[in-house]
Amino acid sequence: MNDLVADGLVFCSTDDVMSRYDAHHLVRDGVLRRVLRGVFVDTRVPDSRELRVAAVDKVRPAAGVACGETAAWAMGVDVFPPGRRHDFTPTFLVPHGTTRITVPGVQCRQAKLSGRDVTDEHGTLTTTAVRTASDLLRRQYRPHALASADQMVRAGLVDLADLSDHVHRLTGYPGIRQARALVVLVDGRAESPGESWTRLRMHDAGFPMPELQVVVIDRDGVAWRLDHGYVEKLVAVEFDGRQHHTGSLDTAHDLTRRNPLSDQLGWRFVVARYETLFGPDNAFERQVGDLIGFTPIPRWWGTRAPQTRS
Repeated sequence: MNDLVADGLVFCSTDDVMSRYDAHHLVRDGVLRRVLRGVFVDTRVPDSRELRVAAVDKVRPAAGVACGETAAWAMGVDVFPPGRRHDFTPTFLVPHGTTRITVPGVQCRQAKLSGRDVTDEHGTLTTTAVRTASDLLRRQYRPHALASADQMVRAGLVDLADLSDHVHRLTGYPGIRQARALVVLVDGRAESPGESWTRLRMHDAGFPMPELQVVVIDRDGVAWRLDHGYVEKLVAVEFDGRQHHTGSLDTAHDLTRRNPLSDQLGWRFVVARYETLFGPDNAFERQVGDLIGFTPIPRWWGTRAPQTRS
């Protein structure tokens, strides 16, 4: 593989260096790991923003501009929806009037694209962070769209005021109504996509917005932080994800954190999980509503604005 080394990186495209069969076996044997669809790197090379940009540039068509999840990923933020998290199919834009490029393993679409929407991200062309965030707000499924924008603001890639201004200046773009409705909810304090999904579910249920990252000190002087809190009502709403809250040690830690606040200070907890937020049951909304004194709006997640209270 020495002939593939360049600047300390080892890339191989299954289209022109080795067969997909060879790549599969090298990944299985721990020699390579997949960076993008069709692009692999030596497992000894650590992940970095520069590595991601180099991988995107490896498959970027000559007239293409990396966009959406691909652009955000190149900037260091993974906003791929859960179902696409291990797909990593690169996506590019070309301006209207330009021939749409067809390259195996790459998605390409035409769109309105001006010079101010494009930046050089360490050697490869991507949409700017503001354009990327606004595209994600327009095009992704609502819960994923809010989570993506939250993460980009949290990472310092986008200023919330600039994003709001950009979204409200756009006209004639598909999904712009969704983007304008969501941008007012964007909050960079959300520390995980699950927290963003939870907050959106509470918004859609018609609940007042809770405080985020609430710090509570128990009687022993220990400070605990809660994902969302209705402080006056002593109600906390937290998201327990599969990765960090399913093992026995994780469960024990959660109880160690929550029990003192319940026993000493009277806090009551509602715990959201992926299944309770995306499944058909409305138990989550009913549980939160009972504790804060609100009747939830009927369960809804779609592409149009939810009904509002009269």
